[in-house]
Amino acid sequence: MDLREQIRTTAMRAVQWRVALVCIVLAVVDGYEILVMAFVAPSLSVEWGLDNVTVGYLLSAGLIGMALGSVLLGPLADRIGRRKHILMCLALGAIGMALSGLATDVPTLMAGRAFSGLWLGAIVPSLNTIVSEYSSDRRRGTVMGVYGVGMPGGMVFGGLATGWLIEMWGWQGPFYFSAVVSAVMFIVTYLVLPESVEYLVERRPRNALRDYNKIARFFDSPAAAELPAPRGAADTRNPLRTVFTGTLLVRSILLWSSYALVVAALYFVNSWTPKMIADSTGNASDGRTVAILISAGGIVGSLVFAAFASRWNPRLVTVGLGVVALPIYFVFALVYDTSAGKVTAVLLGFVTISGMAALYAISPYVYPAASRGAAIGFMIGAGRGVSIAVPIAAGYLFAAGGTPALAFQISGVAMLGMGVLSWFLHRTYRGRTEDPEMVHLEDQNGSSNHGQPLLPLTTPISTQGAGTRETSG
Repeated sequence: MDLREQIRTTAMRAVQWRVALVCIVLAVVDGYEILVMAFVAPSLSVEWGLDNVTVGYLLSAGLIGMALGSVLLGPLADRIGRRKHILMCLALGAIGMALSGLATDVPTLMAGRAFSGLWLGAIVPSLNTIVSEYSSDRRRGTVMGVYGVGMPGGMVFGGLATGWLIEMWGWQGPFYFSAVVSAVMFIVTYLVLPESVEYLVERRPRNALRDYNKIARFFDSPAAAELPAPRGAADTRNPLRTVFTGTLLVRSILLWSSYALVVAALYFVNSWTPKMIADSTGNASDGRTVAILISAGGIVGSLVFAAFASRWNPRLVTVGLGVVALPIYFVFALVYDTSAGKVTAVLLGFVTISGMAALYAISPYVYPAASRGAAIGFMIGAGRGVSIAVPIAAGYLFAAGGTPALAFQISGVAMLGMGVLSWFLHRTYRGRTEDPEMVHLEDQNGSSNHGQPLLPLTTPISTQGAGTRETSG
């Protein structure tokens, strides 16, 4: 049996869960690193005497790097492989974190944050893609939902650990800690993480057959004399030509816009809430506590999404999250600086972070394998490109007399927009195949398969066949 079909249609094996576990840990590290500046900002602003506008620029420096990394470096995963790409991002990200800790002024710190952000942004598309590609069709929504726990888990850890790290080693401590952890995870990833089977088959790098057969042993499959035939109709020389054509163009616009809205809400909440709470109470630890509660809510929300995605279409679950988010944001706007705000903060994290996890779950299998890294990289880059302006704009809003309540209300409307766009994305699948490799064929033929099951991987791409379901093999 073709390994791609075996991964898709049979019960999850130990190697598949191992891939998911490694990527969850890497997502924890990524979540910590994304928010480390927000946790450091209250102490650093006092030590360096920074105003809100300067803090906003520091918070956005990493986002600028992440947006550029997703767009410019994310597509490298389709060329050099998911595994090599992740290793490269870990190594250079560790260097960026160390440089941030060595900064002695604002420009140097911004440069360090931007450099580390490049690799934080670039690694996420590869993590999302390889987890999705090693998940079975039946369990993909659930696995991706559990994978979504990683980022808020890192945020919770950051909120718990950075206070102690700052007390022990000053504001530089959290950055040095991150550099060490990234270096350790480089070693673990090198030893444990296999290459994507879909990448090996579709792109056929040097030694692809050797690596394919190494992975086959984990599935108790005999060694293959040659690689299976490539199945995708994507343009491997120019992946984005595939993404920006026909049905995939419509789906990309809806998906990327949804992602941009949820990221804008998330990065406002994560970047500014700790400081706003600290300013209100006069205690930086109060801000970290609320940030921890938001992230804890995100962990619960991601697990709930995983459970719901095992029973309902993940796109529809995403729609529900967007609708429920609006009233939660409006309530939080009224009570954020009260004791009731701590309870509502959990709900805020529940809908916002699980909304991002939901879009991470949906996005990889919108696209053919040969274009997946580039497409997800551009999606994340587009979203973070929008989010770059959010911390800066919030800083100017507050400097002009705007209230935190107004900013939270605007974020709630953004979350509702995410839900609405996800609904329209779901409607593009009505009467169409769920198989991303078949979308081009449908567009070329000018007709849909009217909901027929997925094309088996062993069937030539020019014909349709019966679908398969997960078995215990």
